[in-house]
Amino acid sequence: MIKTHGMNMTSAFFARMGQAECEGIHAATLEILERTGIDVHNERARELLVSAGAKADGLRVRIPEYMVTKALATAPKRMTLYDRNGNVALRAWGHNTYFGGGSDCLNVLDHRTGQRRRAVLQDVVEASTVLDALPEVDFVMSAFLPSDVDDRVYPHYQMEAMLNNTSKPIVYVTPEFDSCVACVEMAEIVAGGEAAFRERPFAVCYINVTSGLVANNDSLQKCMYFAEKGLPQLYIPINAAGVNSPATTAGCMATLNAGTLLGVVLSQLVREGAPIAVVGWNGGPYNLQTMVGNYCLPDEQGVAISLGKYYNLPVFGLGGSTDSKALDQQAGAECALGLLFPLLNGANIVHDIGFMDAGLQGSLQLMAICDDMLGWIRAATAGVPVTEETLALDVIDELGPEGDYLSHDHTYRHFKDAYYSKLADRRIYSAWQDEGSTTMAERAAKKVDEILEKHKAEPLPEDIRQALRAYVERARLAGSDQER
Repeated sequence: MIKTHGMNMTSAFFARMGQAECEGIHAATLEILERTGIDVHNERARELLVSAGAKADGLRVRIPEYMVTKALATAPKRMTLYDRNGNVALRAWGHNTYFGGGSDCLNVLDHRTGQRRRAVLQDVVEASTVLDALPEVDFVMSAFLPSDVDDRVYPHYQMEAMLNNTSKPIVYVTPEFDSCVACVEMAEIVAGGEAAFRERPFAVCYINVTSGLVANNDSLQKCMYFAEKGLPQLYIPINAAGVNSPATTAGCMATLNAGTLLGVVLSQLVREGAPIAVVGWNGGPYNLQTMVGNYCLPDEQGVAISLGKYYNLPVFGLGGSTDSKALDQQAGAECALGLLFPLLNGANIVHDIGFMDAGLQGSLQLMAICDDMLGWIRAATAGVPVTEETLALDVIDELGPEGDYLSHDHTYRHFKDAYYSKLADRRIYSAWQDEGSTTMAERAAKKVDEILEKHKAEPLPEDIRQALRAYVERARLAGSDQER
């Protein structure tokens, strides 16, 4: 039985690759790890790997099969994330699928003006508020890279904005190791200490790794740090097939998978049982026509997810994005397909709803539209309860062929079971005209305005808010002192 977002599916399921394909790529990955190796740009990581049986030649590290097998045996098959109040929010395993925003867009498609502009901190606040309010969204990321704060400590500002404006789980990204530690320490302030945050983590780091065959220093530091603390991590190498890996899907995925398994091995060497999620997108051809890192290419759909499911590890996926620059037909089609396939393939934590223009632009309107699409997709893939109540045989016998089902109590009990879109217009033409002949984008802009006017996340206690503000200010001043 497949579970997504707390609802059951008993039939809807899709796997891009079968057992034979996964086994073939796994075997190729093991050969790459042992014969070719990975450049590991951190001395401590190399020492840990060598002490466990790997071989090093400068930066190049070659890992034998038995190390991979052992790590896969100890890596947890489940990852649980909580909300800010300590309630279970994400059960990331099996085919449970949760969706959330993405991070660090340079630009925002302003829903008030329809114009593209550079993002500021207020956009991070507003995006967090909107994502907190949308019912189908399960976690929050910092949608924008604020251009109006000290860029040396911008992750501190992002984390403060998210902690203050959502109680949902948070996925965060930082450019280097020190700001990653700062985000953890800020979360620990909110949780009430290091032990409390470890027991019920409500924030997890998305670690960007250079590529499948190149593990950069900051990513390795983060991997070891989270393993030491027993905190969950999302360890995500990304390839550009045809650029830094073979142009073929199988070859790209094998090299990408090698980098993924390096993270699993390293985390388990630091601490057996350290929770780690693996990459659930990429693994297909890069767009060699434009040389742009697109978010909505069809060839890679479900490939990396299949490997994650093969290992029975939590999978961090991508969906709800478009490479369009406008809220047009391309945006609607790509977002809908991008939401559907990660769910059907079984990715567990799916980010980037509302992303546009290869991740360079974000839209609050598109977040609201994706939320509406998610409701439709979840309704379309939900299991069908077959019980005495739902079969309604007594009602059918009572009313017969010409009975008035509309006024029957059974209809009254169940008419709200169906999914009703909040943004799609399904009225007759004249009614649509009477209401202003609006487009979905216009209705989404109105919904965003209503959320920003009325919705307030559960506030943090004032002393916690002040402690976060003081933490960020100390970091800003420390950065200024270092510059002098």
